[in-house]
Amino acid sequence: MAELLETPVLQWSAQYFVTRAPRHKALPGDKMLLPPSALEGLLSASANAAAEFSKQSLPAFDPYNSSTYSAYKQAEAQYQDQKQQLPYPLTFRLVNPENGHAVYAGIREFSADDDEVVVSDFIAEILGLPQPNVDDHIPVDDATETNAPTQITVHVKQLPKGTFVKLRPLEAGYNPDDWRALLEQYLRQNYTTLTNKEILVVPGGKGIGGTNEEFRFLIDGFKPDVDGVCIVDTDLEVDIEALNEEQARETLKRIIDKSAKAPGTDAGSSKGGDLDLFRPQEGQVLPGEYVDYELASWNKALPLEIELSADDDGGDVDLLISPFSAHQRSKPTLEEHVFADLDDRPRKRIRLEPSNVELEHAEALFISVHAYAMEEGTTNGDSTSHQQAENPRRFTLQVRHPDPAAETIDSSITASDDPPDPNDTRCKNCTQWIPKSSIFLHENFCLRNNILCPHGCGQVFLKSSPAYASHWHCPHDLSFGSTPVSQTKHNTLSHLPPLHCPSCATLETFSSLSALAHHRTTTCPSKLILCQFCHLTVPQEGDPDVPNAEALLSGLTVHELADGARTTECHLCDRITRLRDMATHLKSHDFDRLERPPPLPCRNAMCGRTQDGCSKKGDTRAGSRMGQGSGNDLGLCSVCFGPLYVSLFDPEGKAMRRRIERRLLAQLSTGCGKIYCSNTFCATGRKNSGILPGGVGIKDAMPMVKPLLDGLGKGKDSALWFCVDKGSQRKRKLAEMLAAEGVYGFAWCAGAVEAENGELDGSRKWLSNWAPTKVEEARR
Repeated sequence: MAELLETPVLQWSAQYFVTRAPRHKALPGDKMLLPPSALEGLLSASANAAAEFSKQSLPAFDPYNSSTYSAYKQAEAQYQDQKQQLPYPLTFRLVNPENGHAVYAGIREFSADDDEVVVSDFIAEILGLPQPNVDDHIPVDDATETNAPTQITVHVKQLPKGTFVKLRPLEAGYNPDDWRALLEQYLRQNYTTLTNKEILVVPGGKGIGGTNEEFRFLIDGFKPDVDGVCIVDTDLEVDIEALNEEQARETLKRIIDKSAKAPGTDAGSSKGGDLDLFRPQEGQVLPGEYVDYELASWNKALPLEIELSADDDGGDVDLLISPFSAHQRSKPTLEEHVFADLDDRPRKRIRLEPSNVELEHAEALFISVHAYAMEEGTTNGDSTSHQQAENPRRFTLQVRHPDPAAETIDSSITASDDPPDPNDTRCKNCTQWIPKSSIFLHENFCLRNNILCPHGCGQVFLKSSPAYASHWHCPHDLSFGSTPVSQTKHNTLSHLPPLHCPSCATLETFSSLSALAHHRTTTCPSKLILCQFCHLTVPQEGDPDVPNAEALLSGLTVHELADGARTTECHLCDRITRLRDMATHLKSHDFDRLERPPPLPCRNAMCGRTQDGCSKKGDTRAGSRMGQGSGNDLGLCSVCFGPLYVSLFDPEGKAMRRRIERRLLAQLSTGCGKIYCSNTFCATGRKNSGILPGGVGIKDAMPMVKPLLDGLGKGKDSALWFCVDKGSQRKRKLAEMLAAEGVYGFAWCAGAVEAENGELDGSRKWLSNWAPTKVEEARR
């Protein structure tokens, strides 16, 4: 009999019209969307396959044979278990009947419209589908003869798990050390299947102007030897081989050239590192690369100036800054930065004020120096210019706190229209001060040879100079420059075709890299944050087009809002509280801490207890609430008062005074006999402390006891000296030691030691949780 645990083969197919997803909802990798009716059909096919498999795997039913009866029962149980289950992962084979092209794919969701399948760009390219407008979604009902959608056939196909794949780069220069980790991550996140002999495109970094860097590979064979494999939940070994020997030699040559320009070499960019406030940092950067620095600490109460000076009038070297904090984790780039100076000047300067909200909670500053890479054609075919474009740019980076005295002097110097000399007058063309005696000759010469920029920038040029010929003003903003490279750089960075964020699905478009950088450092759902609840670096999530009102009001990101909904116990009161409400909940404890009544220490100078008892949860009247208070008016705790208690009516307290007197006289004359006693009003304690003679006679003891008895009628400020147990005596000394530190009063220290049963670390923690400091008590 066949094994009942084998999986039945699922068979299902259907035809759908192909629809391309809009740009902002593009599907990754080999993913597609099917309609909900496809899921119903798959479940029905799964149930039929399970039933057919159960019938074929059993012998003929014999009602008089108990073994066949139990086998049928087992098959029925397996059928009930499998009829509503689908294999994981679901994989499909898509075929375009018009050209015969086929590809394997995985499913993203069952959310497409009826009779439609939404496919990714990867699938559409392999199937040879036409390229529609990138932002158009053409429904089937509106299709015309010219834009009629293609109908394809979708088959469910259970693929074997792949164990090996061979990839061949289509271009020379790919370095496996650079993109192997990128390849593994990209396949894991975007692909369910791989199809043999197809082109795999792996996006890399993003270049100037929003152009993607891509790695293209030919998929050239699997193990097992099939047309397609599943790469989910399997250890896939990847082997990268050059397409031919010529490509292998070219790749090796490019790797050697790249290693010659590695960071830290003479021909490469500097390595970056830590910055010093008191020393300028010199370095160099290759065009198109970044040199990253970090400023770990500075005086956050003072302004901070970051100045970048480039050699050889290098206006193509840019300064980028991003603070490093819980809500800003990425290093600055052209597409993702908080502060930047991209102007066409050899000297860049950014001033950060202490009140800048972007610096709030900043742990460090990431500072990057970037060199603009000129596009092809900007060197006009000059080999010397091309060589200069490939050379590293030298720069000096200086971070400092500006001198307030120097700023005061600079601010006092204002521009004046008064001539430096009373006999001077200003030229109307070049605006220079000229002696009145020669102004006529100067203006004649100046008007023939010089020209003032008519666009209002105030620059004066020789009419025949190359600088005037290449001088430009941007028609869209107030930017200007005097070189073709500066104009190209400005247009490339500030006036681009509509850009989409490469990390999220927002509908918003951006016309400049600065606008895109602002989006990626503020509302982009893919911006990385350090979650204050799960303590992981995760995307902040959310919808940038429809902000979450609760997240805006709470100051949390959407991820933190969801993650903070988890509950935990308050470590102070054991109350179940949401994580995002814990800060407010702890503030309520802080208010209670300031209003809580202080403990009342026992009047006995040797005792470390309080009159009403303190609990671990900060209650300074815990014993009295439970009926375990002192129960006396002497200010003694219940333990110290116990030996003095008798059931005698004594409204004037005369009998109580006699009992106290007898006990003190007995201590001074005979002692308590305890080897640990340090009570100076006890013969044993005096002997242990080295006070001679240890015992005191009644005649000498009376003058010592009388002041204590006189203090009974003067409130509870005067102390009594009764011998106590070793633990209480130790707690008293520990409380006095904590009080001597000067942070908390003695009463609170005594309550803390009593609540924590004499543990020093626990007592300090109790004080920080429940006790106000002396300064806070003085303010009340």
